[in-house]
Amino acid sequence: MITWSGREYGGVRAAEGSVWARLRDRITASDPGLLRLAAGSRTAGAIALTLAVLGVLRAPVTHLVAGAIASMVATFAIREKQRAEQAVTLALGLLVALVSVSLGALLNTRVVAGDLFFVALIFGAVYSRRFGDRGTALGLIGFQTYFLSLFVGATPAALPGLYGVVALAFACSAFVRFAVVYETPTGILQRLREAFRVRLAQLVAAQSALLDAGPDEVDKVLAEVRDRTARLHETAMMIQGRLEEGTSDEAVARTVQRRIADAEIAAERLGLLLLGARGVERADTLTLHLPGAPAPAGGPSPVRDEQADTLRRDLSALRMLVLRPVGEGGGTAMAHVRNRLLGYREEENLPSAPPAVQDVFRAVGEAARAVLGLRIALGGPQDESDDTPATARSREELDAENAAIEGAEESEAEEERTTGLQRPTTRAAVQVSVGSALAIVGGEFLSSQRWYWAVLTCWIVFINTSSTGEILVKSYRRLVGTVLGVVAGIVLAGLVGPHTWTALALVLVFAFAMFYTAPLSYTLMSFFVTAALGLLYTLLHTYTLSVLVLRVEETALGAACGVIAAALVLPVRTNLRTNELLGTVLERLTYVADAAVDQLSGGPPADLLDQARDLDRALGELRAATQPLTHPITPLRARRSTAQYVVALLETCAYHARSLAATAELLPSNPSIGADPRLRPACGRITRNIAALGAHVADEHATDEVEAGPSIASLLETDGSGARRYDRITGRVLRHLQRLDEAVVGLARPLGVPVEARKQ
Repeated sequence: MITWSGREYGGVRAAEGSVWARLRDRITASDPGLLRLAAGSRTAGAIALTLAVLGVLRAPVTHLVAGAIASMVATFAIREKQRAEQAVTLALGLLVALVSVSLGALLNTRVVAGDLFFVALIFGAVYSRRFGDRGTALGLIGFQTYFLSLFVGATPAALPGLYGVVALAFACSAFVRFAVVYETPTGILQRLREAFRVRLAQLVAAQSALLDAGPDEVDKVLAEVRDRTARLHETAMMIQGRLEEGTSDEAVARTVQRRIADAEIAAERLGLLLLGARGVERADTLTLHLPGAPAPAGGPSPVRDEQADTLRRDLSALRMLVLRPVGEGGGTAMAHVRNRLLGYREEENLPSAPPAVQDVFRAVGEAARAVLGLRIALGGPQDESDDTPATARSREELDAENAAIEGAEESEAEEERTTGLQRPTTRAAVQVSVGSALAIVGGEFLSSQRWYWAVLTCWIVFINTSSTGEILVKSYRRLVGTVLGVVAGIVLAGLVGPHTWTALALVLVFAFAMFYTAPLSYTLMSFFVTAALGLLYTLLHTYTLSVLVLRVEETALGAACGVIAAALVLPVRTNLRTNELLGTVLERLTYVADAAVDQLSGGPPADLLDQARDLDRALGELRAATQPLTHPITPLRARRSTAQYVVALLETCAYHARSLAATAELLPSNPSIGADPRLRPACGRITRNIAALGAHVADEHATDEVEAGPSIASLLETDGSGARRYDRITGRVLRHLQRLDEAVVGLARPLGVPVEARKQ
């Protein structure tokens, strides 16, 4: 076994890089793909360029405000990933915007006709989402530019000037998008992969802290591990969504997908085994997924001082290997470290230690192999001159797996499509139209000039929501952000006064902050929107304290109208939505677990990782749908805890199913893994139990029961000779099956499914 030397450790430390490299890594990890930075910069840049050109042309303040709004809309509405598609949508969007502004100006003085058209426009804008990103963008542009005409008080006489402003705004938006903030699908995917690398290193750093955390610190450290595990998974899913557009062909995409999954699984397994090394007898992945879960109680740590030092150094070396792979710094020291870590995959290189500690060293070796595989898949420079036999074997395994992946064919699954009022876009269009009609009537009572704020709020709370509960939470967040923004607007209006360009500069800052914080906090985004509007009112010389108070009143009215429409018109109850998604998760969990075990038992190969990612996506949708139940302000505390517990158990199930899928896909190419027919019947109870859970979710009167019984390992016992019954890989599969079985049975209690204990 390679020994640790000061020279090697110094080389690893040097590989960590400069202060600039560490700062770059922090930014990369905080904003995967730099997507938020690009969105904020693109929007602020488009607004700035539009205002600069209008300023040179000495345009009036009304045109400056209209230009700022139009350029913002033209920028954030475009969602396609390919640049050619973006250009077509932008060109079509200009035509839609000109028509919408014209109709807004012509109908501005015709109250009844204007209101009826506005409701029809809202219905069409929401319904157009069924046609994908382009339909969504054109609907959004049509609505927002109609709103623009109301905001600046457009008249037929002012239309020629507004046409020029809108056309200029779209041109500036196109220039910034295609020439200044230049993004390509390949570049975005590359930055996402960098974010995955950095977040993986951050997770390893948090996991290593588990070795030294005392009884008073372990819960805090565990919370950090839990948070970074979730962030790593988030980045993996973002990469999954960009693979098709960002890679050269399907084989490359599947290889990258496989290596990302390997690294994610290896990292999560390492954290679980580190808990076991602390003396936790029943360390479970539920601990890594349930928010606020305390660390399981354990006895004195079995890791002796020498072993702890070695583990600490190996974890530090693994983190550096992730951050600065061989070929990017560290010289021969990094190659020696890589070889040392990969050596732990060989039994003879494991240190003399308790089994739980040896498992951690094995996990470090597997994580190093995952890092090596990720490096090969991403096409980085390879240095094979210092390879040890263990490293060479790892490379051969990875090459064989890559060849098997390239030869695989991807199957296409057909999705069931709903029609009529059951289609989500149609239902949402009807709901938001009814809500907007109520908002128009109520808004007219509050203000005959600024009633459209209520309509805007009603429109916005329906975006990216699927149930009444989600709309209620979003309405609450928008109202809070609006109130805080009004307070900021009052202060800023007093400071800025008549200084036009100072106000416009602050609008730029707020526009950037609006889109930079949008994925993080809807409340913050609403705050920046309202603060920017306060400045725009100042520029239009229509700012008063009563105007900003009216803004709060109109926002509250619009939110209330949205909630009323969602609750009374074709309602989608939160519990029905979550049950529907829960049924989908259970269905996909059954497929992944059953197909993986079937392949490990000698069955035909299947696209298991694709199915595992489908499971992850379904689970992500369920997690989002349960936000109304888990929100801090919910008065139903027991229901909140139940929802969190169910999602955590499902995340545990997904981890074990993903691990089984990854192991099964190794079968055709890895000679160290052989099919074991005894595994097939071991999964039968799990699939029956998942089916029983699904039956109760679909019908609360179902009579199916969950079966609890002996451990999965005991089901495979064949004799009492005392010989080793299965190899290490089969043993790992059994552990995953056992934990999956326990998690599925654990779901019975919160879901109200009876458990029947079977005696053997």
